[in-house]
Amino acid sequence: MSEWLKWVDPVRDLAHRAGHAIMQVYAEDFTVTQKSDNSPVTEADLAAHRVIVAGLEALTPDIPILTEEGGLPDWSVRQKWTRYWLVDPLDGTREFIKRNGEFSVNIALIDQNQSVLGVVYAPATGLDYAGVLGVGSWRFIEGQAQSIRVRGALDAPVTLALSRSHLSGREQALIDALGDPVVVRCGSALKTCLVAEAAADLYPRFGPTSEWDTAASQCILEAAGGRLVDLQGVRLKYNRGESVLNPPFIAYGAVLPISIHDIAVIAGL
Repeated sequence: MSEWLKWVDPVRDLAHRAGHAIMQVYAEDFTVTQKSDNSPVTEADLAAHRVIVAGLEALTPDIPILTEEGGLPDWSVRQKWTRYWLVDPLDGTREFIKRNGEFSVNIALIDQNQSVLGVVYAPATGLDYAGVLGVGSWRFIEGQAQSIRVRGALDAPVTLALSRSHLSGREQALIDALGDPVVVRCGSALKTCLVAEAAADLYPRFGPTSEWDTAASQCILEAAGGRLVDLQGVRLKYNRGESVLNPPFIAYGAVLPISIHDIAVIAGL
């Protein structure tokens, strides 16, 4: 998988350029419209989309691009893809609208249904991650790469990463089952990155997500020694079929603080 290393810096540069476009909109008054699935979209989503697509087309003209804001190609086209870019130009649009800074640019390279390169960049906070499957994961601080790994053992109390915008009864039931966990709330793919850098032990997601929401951070997590699986313990894969919706999943480090079966029972799934 080391062949993907050559694209880490160019893709990070693209994410930063997209982040700059996002922050230009963030600093101004902006309008919010609703897409057909009732999810919000802003000019920042579209500006980041344009930057990333143009950059990836120049970097790898022969590799298809699937982006949340670019429309979903028909399955008859996508099923022939063995390698493609999977992009969420602005993950956490609701957090962007709330102006809390917890949104990110997510860019992943999918090869043979798995995420092999992932970049997650949060332009408002400067959080900056990358991972290459089989090689490693890094957090970049002032441009300097620092290797990250998941926690090798559990310390009490367990640290649980949860969405800031979505707290369901299922998540509350999991909190109760874990006793008195430390709960860290943030938006977008950053929760999975918290697990990757040993700042959290577990991130459960029971609500709907799409493949572009998880691909980049899954690679970062897996390359850091963690796992992202559905509630049967099966690793999430990509370009599985006509739908791009993910099943409920959990992201965790080297040790799972509660069994997957118990999580599924608590969630009623």
